[in-house]
Amino acid sequence: MRLRGKVAIVTGGARGIGAGIARSLAAEGAKVALIDIDGAEAKAAAQALGSDTIGLAADASREDEIAEATAQAAERFGGLDVFVNNAGGGRPDRGSIGNPFTQITEQGWDEQLATNLRTTFAGSKAAIDHLKRRGGGSIVNIASIAGLMPMVAMPAYGAAKAGVVSLTRSLALELARENIRVNAICPGLLWTRAWEMLAGMMKAGVPGYAELEPRAIFLDQVKRRVPLGDEQTPQDVGDLAAFLASDAARSITGQAISVDGGMTLGIA
Repeated sequence: MRLRGKVAIVTGGARGIGAGIARSLAAEGAKVALIDIDGAEAKAAAQALGSDTIGLAADASREDEIAEATAQAAERFGGLDVFVNNAGGGRPDRGSIGNPFTQITEQGWDEQLATNLRTTFAGSKAAIDHLKRRGGGSIVNIASIAGLMPMVAMPAYGAAKAGVVSLTRSLALELARENIRVNAICPGLLWTRAWEMLAGMMKAGVPGYAELEPRAIFLDQVKRRVPLGDEQTPQDVGDLAAFLASDAARSITGQAISVDGGMTLGIA
């Protein structure tokens, strides 16, 4: 129980990676607030985790909304020790993922920056004063290997996630004297709703995929692209987030750690 007595917030916590992170934090003894744009889903996910968990509705890209929800969570649990900026993702059907750069719309570009970088900006601003009041704490930002290596099919998403990595390092230096550690996790290939949509697009456009279901297409991509041969899971990300949030990681800050089965080794 490395996080017993700690209070944590996870944005985008209603499902997927966010829900996996929340489970890992709760399993380590933390009281957890799940903040999600879908408040009903956040509350349902919180109920499934237990009595020391709450679900709140907020758009994590809106500074006023995430600040209010963060304040509510801190008041409910008596403070804040850990803030996980997880809210984000990609929508292949919005013209920003699955396209080369020249086909990305201005709307698609702006949406990716808002969804995947402004969320980290707004969430961190909301968290910092609360963490200072506790004498320090941990911010964990969920970036992506797309922010570490070229990905022609998702340059807007990659640019936003590269921004998360850069912001992580800048905040780590700025906040070190406040005893606030800031780290990023860069997941590899996880089965998400965005991947399901992308695989559906690949089914129509990639030779050999026409007869396969989206899940099978995803697993084929994992086999082809991940050196260890396995997909990553929300628990993989959640377990690392729990470690980084704990005192066991007291000397780790400003790092971008890949959880990718070795995919990024190709850029070494």
